[in-house]
Amino acid sequence: MTSPPRFTIALLIATPGTTWGGMEKHTADLAANLARRGHCVHVVAHKDYRDRFHSGIHFHALPVQLGRRNLWLQLALRRRLREIAPDILHAQGNKAAQLAAKTGNLVRVRIGTVHGTKSNHKAFDRLDEVIAVSPQILAALRHPRKHLIYNGVNCKGQGIKTDDGPKLPSGVTNVIAVGRLETVKGFDALIRAWAMLGDSTHRCHLTIFGEGSQRSQLEKFIRQSKLEQSVTLAGFREDLAPVYDKAELTVISSEREGFPYVLAESLLSGCPVVSTPVSGPRDILPESSLSAGHRDRDLAELITRALSDLETLKQSEQPAMDFARKTLTINAMGEQTEALYLRAMGEQRGT
Repeated sequence: MTSPPRFTIALLIATPGTTWGGMEKHTADLAANLARRGHCVHVVAHKDYRDRFHSGIHFHALPVQLGRRNLWLQLALRRRLREIAPDILHAQGNKAAQLAAKTGNLVRVRIGTVHGTKSNHKAFDRLDEVIAVSPQILAALRHPRKHLIYNGVNCKGQGIKTDDGPKLPSGVTNVIAVGRLETVKGFDALIRAWAMLGDSTHRCHLTIFGEGSQRSQLEKFIRQSKLEQSVTLAGFREDLAPVYDKAELTVISSEREGFPYVLAESLLSGCPVVSTPVSGPRDILPESSLSAGHRDRDLAELITRALSDLETLKQSEQPAMDFARKTLTINAMGEQTEALYLRAMGEQRGT
């Protein structure tokens, strides 16, 4: 039996090194999985991300803090690609796709992954193949060669769990939310919704994991609303597996999403999820797990309904949890991505 061909792959991230979010995590997980499959994997990204990739990955620093039209940045990328000589250049996100589109014939196949909803996706038009991480994004793409590959996360029980970092309180119903403390995540609306619940949160506690520019604003609102005893901003935590194991409900309050990691992580841990009607949750969760809209009142009604019967909520999400175990794993993501590489390379060679 002939072994599948092994490729030299360059994964390009063009974010400026200031945050480590879902797209960056996706790239690190994909790089590690492809390397385990025997491919030679290079990552081209901001120098501050070097330590995020293990020793089996070849890391190349690029001054991506410069603008996407910056000629020096474009020249630096071309130099890196001449050194690497990749079979495949895989761009992560809009800016990386724009840079990849200007690399000419330095690589045989150019692929891009769309991680979020945008007004347009023209940056991907000149690439050979395009991956969407959710059905909503896939439907918005006009590219003739588009594919759906969900983000994957570690299955429950994989990896090493640590109990370092912020923990959940005992003796209460624990509700959690996870993400950057930025406007797009809707944590201000979530806290206002929590304040509307009143006495129904007497034995409940909301813990938000993450850091970001909204922290001081959110802290101020928590104090003003006298929610210090029922809402905690726990900061960033690397390993959330123990948190999901103890939590009874996860809330996604985002204004928009590509495909939130917290959705997959929570479902794989067996923790039910309620969410605003954003991409990802809207595609996988039952309608009863989604809010009517993004208003404070919509979130408050959704959370109240969920807390009133958590067992029924969990039962209604069993099909979503089964789907997560089958589809939303790193191995499934790596397998599907590798299959796309094989098809694209085979077509380029005329086989």
